[in-house]
Amino acid sequence: MNEHDAPEVLDLDEKLASFDALWTPHRIARFDGHQLLLAKVEGEFVWHDHSDHDEVFMPLTGVLTMDLEGAPSRRVGPGQVLVVPAGVRHRPRADEGPVSMLVIDPMG
Repeated sequence: MNEHDAPEVLDLDEKLASFDALWTPHRIARFDGHQLLLAKVEGEFVWHDHSDHDEVFMPLTGVLTMDLEGAPSRRVGPGQVLVVPAGVRHRPRADEGPVSMLVIDPMG
């Protein structure tokens, strides 16, 4: 392994401090055809789905509420992970205050 192939240690606090935009995920890493996104959110997003892939949400700070069509809403906070299956309409909300989170999605 040469220096250019060596894994990078990502400082999440440093990455979070580098942007202020809400609901605009920032790619911080790529792996096995997936991307690791860092996002800041507050309020609510729109109802949507991803017909071809699951979506993974991992709050770092705050509590995220995920509204799920046809199912009870789920609350997820730091130390917890929520996987929204492909094809499930969902709406993320951060109505208890700001949330910073990691999201895993396929590339593209």
